[in-house]
Amino acid sequence: MRLYIKQWDELADIKDELAKRDWFMGTSGNLAIKVSDNPGTFLVTASGKDKKKRTDEDFLLVDDNGYPATPTQQKPSAETLLHVKIYNQTTAGCSLHVHTVDNNVISELYWEQGEVVFKGQEIIKALGIWEEDAEIRIPIIANDGHIPTLAENFSKHVKNDFGAVLIRNHGITVWAKNAFEAKKHLEAYEFLFSYHIKLLSLKSLVKL
Repeated sequence: MRLYIKQWDELADIKDELAKRDWFMGTSGNLAIKVSDNPGTFLVTASGKDKKKRTDEDFLLVDDNGYPATPTQQKPSAETLLHVKIYNQTTAGCSLHVHTVDNNVISELYWEQGEVVFKGQEIIKALGIWEEDAEIRIPIIANDGHIPTLAENFSKHVKNDFGAVLIRNHGITVWAKNAFEAKKHLEAYEFLFSYHIKLLSLKSLVKL
């Protein structure tokens, strides 16, 4: 762990902050941060851990195929392959996956469209998009229980060094150049989801 203490601490700090928001219900969710490019390695959350607690076994180092890179009793998160696709296809440095009520609701509401679109929201600037009346599109993919198939479908939308994909009734995966940017992007997406759901609810009440 001494060789990657900086990345460990960065990921642990993010885990603590997101846990305080109740974004890891029932041990759900997983986080990853790149450690090296050659060979490709990254830290990822250990499977089945209570993410509201901070321990020395929260993460483990894996290689660019998602297998443990050092001897360990820990198992990498079941969805480690999603992070593998990100680090093998981009130069992103951090990726975050959380299950929230809001992102699940949005994924179900817009499943048939295959994406959800947001436009003209000030918070979009947090994604580094500063154009007037900017628009973002977040793809929604099926929640395939076979992780290799899920990862393959997910990989089709991993085209840039930052981005996000919603998995229907499952969660969102966000990636960016570093831990700070990834957390900022995740917060922006979750803001958009929460705002949109509240707006739809208010509009339905007004109609009544």
